[in-house]
Amino acid sequence: MPSKVLKRGMWRYRASVTVQGQTLQKLFPDESKKSYQAALIWEKEAKKELEKQLSRINSASLAVGQWSNEYLTEAENRFADITFREKKAAFARFYKETELQRDFLVQDLTVTICRKYFLKQMQSRSGYAANKDRKNLGTAWRWGLDNMEGWPKGVNPFLSVKKFPEVRQPRYVPSEEDFWKVYDQAVGQDQVMLLTYLHLAARRSEVFHMKFPDVDFLNNRVCLWTQKREGGHKEYDWLPMTSELRKALLAWSEERLKQKTEAKEHMFVCLDETPFCEKYYGKPFLHRQHLMKRLCEKAGVKPFGFHAIRHLTASILYKKGYPLAVIQAILRHANPNTTARYIRSLGLEETRGALEEGLKGPAQVIEFRKVNVQ
Repeated sequence: MPSKVLKRGMWRYRASVTVQGQTLQKLFPDESKKSYQAALIWEKEAKKELEKQLSRINSASLAVGQWSNEYLTEAENRFADITFREKKAAFARFYKETELQRDFLVQDLTVTICRKYFLKQMQSRSGYAANKDRKNLGTAWRWGLDNMEGWPKGVNPFLSVKKFPEVRQPRYVPSEEDFWKVYDQAVGQDQVMLLTYLHLAARRSEVFHMKFPDVDFLNNRVCLWTQKREGGHKEYDWLPMTSELRKALLAWSEERLKQKTEAKEHMFVCLDETPFCEKYYGKPFLHRQHLMKRLCEKAGVKPFGFHAIRHLTASILYKKGYPLAVIQAILRHANPNTTARYIRSLGLEETRGALEEGLKGPAQVIEFRKVNVQ
């Protein structure tokens, strides 16, 4: 705020701004309203310029390598494994495609650099893939702004690039028949896991991390933990346990308690004694990328993964006529639009049938007659 000072027997306005201990001042001709307004404008512009200069000085040594390392270290502890690997891969692609060295300064990352990278991703992969990297890298930039000293002020160069058009392919949902064919090829623990996915519409990691206290046989319910929300916060939901699932989990838990493994509280652990899995034996699952592929091949069906079983559960409920709100509650979606996307490609035949039946009328097919043009 400008203040009045007496200089050489004359009252004048003095403008002053201080940022991080550095002060700039300027005297104006007199104590008139015009000088006061000019001093206000000067203070606003001078503060902006001083902040910009100090930001450049403070961030002069902040390199992209330091930023990505610190962010990914926190992300590894905060997010689910699949989310962390997705973020790590986004950085790896960005460095490879832009050919930026790890000592490249954060302040020199421009919208142009980011736009060229995303455009290349769209052309070589897809608009969806480019937008996925945009989201992950943009989130990492916001984290740097909130958590790193000397972070440059100004726009987020990643999120300043507009989203690219996406062409989403319909999700593959296996038939019930194919699921049970795969189920019949599984044995022991694997069968129980498949049934758990189907009856709870669970995400992959939710079953991997399931512990004995999460299964409440007394009240016939199961607690599922997810780390999918923004910020990596863990949340839980209790879901009803069907009689069929209860029977399977009860039998497996009795068998599981007999086993002497490192992870004693987890319901499902690696029990594969092959040399490849030796170091994982008795530990909770992190990945099982080969199991479903192998079972599908043995069953002679089109390959599908754990998450496709979640889609199958939604499909079964939808086709049985359950309302969207019920399906949303079972899938535990925070937003009903997410549930709507799940079932958008389901029930097409029901829609077709409704149109065929609902639009029946007295219309007749009119024979097309050729007209001779002279």
